[in-house]
Amino acid sequence: MAPDQIVFWVFAPVSVGSAVAMLFQRNAIHAALFLIVNFFTLAVFYLVLGAPFLFAVQIIVYAGAIMVLFLFVIMLLGVDREESLVERLRGQRPLAIVLGLGLAAEIFVTARASLGLARGPANFDETVNVGGNAQALSHVLFRDYFLPFEVTSILLIVAAIAAMVLAQRRERTTVEAAGEAEV
Repeated sequence: MAPDQIVFWVFAPVSVGSAVAMLFQRNAIHAALFLIVNFFTLAVFYLVLGAPFLFAVQIIVYAGAIMVLFLFVIMLLGVDREESLVERLRGQRPLAIVLGLGLAAEIFVTARASLGLARGPANFDETVNVGGNAQALSHVLFRDYFLPFEVTSILLIVAAIAAMVLAQRRERTTVEAAGEAEV
């Protein structure tokens, strides 16, 4: 068995296990920590596939900066209280299951058509990484997908500002309520 396969079979169960544990966590901070584990295992997969730039970006940007932002927002909003498990919108769960199955079917059909599962695997090293991995990624990211990349960065900034505004608003209402209780 090749060393790449050994690394894959060691990290694949950790990746799937952390993803499942993240989905079923009731505490938002614990879910975020499981997401960090998942980001690190994904980074290892990038390294095994021969993409050292994506490995470094995955650790620095996602496991570092984005997760610090998530944890900052979670702790700022104080999401440590228990949520009610009673569904307020009837039919939401069956609709979510149907939409999830539809998304899975769409991903399968798209992967089958684009990755060449029907006609054999493509040679990605020669076609995608012409000129190097970092150059190919920057070409795709900053030329073909520049607008979605910038829109995503703006959305992240707006989300952080909105979290701060909501936290200040909630803090003001609790201080006002405490002031009224004293009177």
